[in-house]
Amino acid sequence: MVRLLRPLAYAAVAGGVLLAAGCSDLDPARRHSVVVTRPAGYSAASPHDVAPPPPPGGVYRVNKGDTLYSIAFRNKVDFRDLARWNNVDSSYTIWPGQELRLSPPDQGKPVAVAPPPSHAAPMVAAVPPAAHPAAPPPASQPAPSPQGGFQGVTEAEAAPAPATTTNTPVVVAGKPAESVVPPPAPPSAPPAAVPPPVENPPASTPIIASGATRSAGGITWRWPADGTLIKRFASGDAIPGIEIGGKSGDPVRAAADGVVVYSGNGLVGYGELVIIKHSDSFLSAYGHNRKRLVKEGEKVKAGQTVAEMGSSGATRDELQFQIRRDGNPVDPLQFLPPK
Repeated sequence: MVRLLRPLAYAAVAGGVLLAAGCSDLDPARRHSVVVTRPAGYSAASPHDVAPPPPPGGVYRVNKGDTLYSIAFRNKVDFRDLARWNNVDSSYTIWPGQELRLSPPDQGKPVAVAPPPSHAAPMVAAVPPAAHPAAPPPASQPAPSPQGGFQGVTEAEAAPAPATTTNTPVVVAGKPAESVVPPPAPPSAPPAAVPPPVENPPASTPIIASGATRSAGGITWRWPADGTLIKRFASGDAIPGIEIGGKSGDPVRAAADGVVVYSGNGLVGYGELVIIKHSDSFLSAYGHNRKRLVKEGEKVKAGQTVAEMGSSGATRDELQFQIRRDGNPVDPLQFLPPK
């Protein structure tokens, strides 16, 4: 019996050695694969988050009316990257005729920024400059005298003598002193009637519309128009975004608080376009307008009317709306409130 069990024990030991050897020959990726437990608070990336496209490359020559934001928007790059690639400082000042690199510079080769032409005025990104206090007017000086000196007049001499209301005794020959009693003051006029408040605000007052909001990406968003959604977002489109149908003249409103960084018609395919910066990461764009109602550098509030809907650069009255995050188009429906 012992002779029968001994070979079986040897076979079992040999089989274990072979099994261990076989496991050691597995693919390293399989050998080291383990189950990972996600930490608390972990959230998977949104399925709508896609890798940013590579920079377009090449060089862009600045035209009149361009801003750093509009150039970055046109080429789908972050305006901060564009400024860094071209050594543009935080004022984001660019010049007509200046050539801007649309990709990172080669390693070891400094970027030479062309000096501004002598006849061209700088174009600064739409950021309102700090107001400079006006210099106080020079103090008035006394007029010179004919002898060449100054004949000054003190304040005490120049000021009229104050009126008195004391009763001054008047002495008349043969009569006792009498006091002069001043005449009574005339009754004050009744205060003017205050006009009733104006119900309609003046034309310069921005109209803020209320509506549903949604917080996403650190921004509180609202719908930019009241029309019908006629086209959804597709990342492969030449002009990626959504389209909202309506009629000419319908209000186009800011989707969130921000500052206008572009207001013009220099981007082909967008017509009359307004671009608003909401943070260093988020921009929103409003295209095909009939009329733009805001200027570059103007601060706007969510719901404020910034344009009138139209068909500039389009075949129908509509709003072409985009949201850009770090220069890349994203689906606006992931940020706007449900409708």
